[in-house]
Amino acid sequence: MKRILILEDEENLCHLYQQVLVDEGFAVVVARDGETALNLLERYPCDLAIVDIKLSASSGLDYMQEMLNRNKRLRIVINTAYAIYKQDFNTWSADAYLLKSSNLDDLVQTVHRLLKPVKTKARVV
Repeated sequence: MKRILILEDEENLCHLYQQVLVDEGFAVVVARDGETALNLLERYPCDLAIVDIKLSASSGLDYMQEMLNRNKRLRIVINTAYAIYKQDFNTWSADAYLLKSSNLDDLVQTVHRLLKPVKTKARVV
């Protein structure tokens, strides 16, 4: 089972995203701040992280970079209310950039797309 980390400081959104992704068949861990997110990644290796940029006490971008330093294979989805950050160089290492919406279809489809197994062609030797 693929595991997803949600880094989101708004409690209601945490619960909503968690429920939707659990219903989609994913294991989900939730952090409301960056330090907790890093600790959870150490305890529960994740395949993908959904990261909010504007956190109450810090920037999700700072923690995103640290997550990637610790796990180069971690897929990152930035999920934010601010379109302006898409031009920020620090967001370019993310696999996807989504604007928050009451319709979670884009988020769910993006997660499925990023976690879909990659098919490789067999080499003939």
